[in-house]
Amino acid sequence: MSLHPSGVLPRSSGRVVALLRACHPEPAAAVTVFVAVLAAGAGRGPGPSVAVALAVLAGQLSIGWCNDAVDARRDTACRRGDKPVGTGELPRAAAGAAAGATLLLCVPLSLFCGLAAGAAHLVGVAAGWAYNLRLKRTVLSPLPYAVGFASLPAFVTLGPPLSAWPAWWATTAGALLGVGAHLANVLPDIEDDLATGVRGLPQRLGRPACRRLAPVVTAAAVGVLVVGPPGATGVTAWVLAVAAVVAAVAGTAVRSGPRSRWPFRTAVLVAGIAVGHLLLHAPDMA
Repeated sequence: MSLHPSGVLPRSSGRVVALLRACHPEPAAAVTVFVAVLAAGAGRGPGPSVAVALAVLAGQLSIGWCNDAVDARRDTACRRGDKPVGTGELPRAAAGAAAGATLLLCVPLSLFCGLAAGAAHLVGVAAGWAYNLRLKRTVLSPLPYAVGFASLPAFVTLGPPLSAWPAWWATTAGALLGVGAHLANVLPDIEDDLATGVRGLPQRLGRPACRRLAPVVTAAAVGVLVVGPPGATGVTAWVLAVAAVVAAVAGTAVRSGPRSRWPFRTAVLVAGIAVGHLLLHAPDMA
């Protein structure tokens, strides 16, 4: 990649970098990898697992770019330096166009994985868009996260060769992990959200309540994964469960700066441990 004599990136290269920063790369990459690994572990095979990964990536990118396009004025008002649209590095129209393009791409990619599986995934993606466009400002703000995360096990198991609904414990744990991720994700932004008119459930509860509730919800998800699958719980499952609970508590108990993403990153870590738990019971998931 070449630089101009002034030492700055060419405009086109800078636009690409800004697009990548605006897509919420950390959660997009984490969710894509987790679901791809889960699909492979559940027996979807290499090719179908790659197809699942591409569909999930397209959906996550569309949700991330939609979020930054919708929140552009709020991010500018809150002086969010980590938001390229809010800082003016990336035009709002470019983020919106990228969101629309990846959403259109997500539809055939999802349906290619099986009609029932694709429909389940598209319901989850639609929930993410509904959150961005409206529900994040209402008391129902956890609902899209619950639906989105709960749809992922169904995306894995409804496609061939499995073609079956996921076990209740997989769907329930996914929904709880989604709600926990929502509570952890908004912690750094509660004051800015309230100042700009965003009054979702976490904002109404307040920071202290969210700090206490987030680890409880994520620990409940781990509990479901321990008691839900058939058969005895092995040592590995208990070790993973303890690690997940410790990470969940540490995510909100450790004091960090007001803009710290530590709570959300620990929520992602817990989700990764939960995927490991699911892999232990992959044959029973469908």
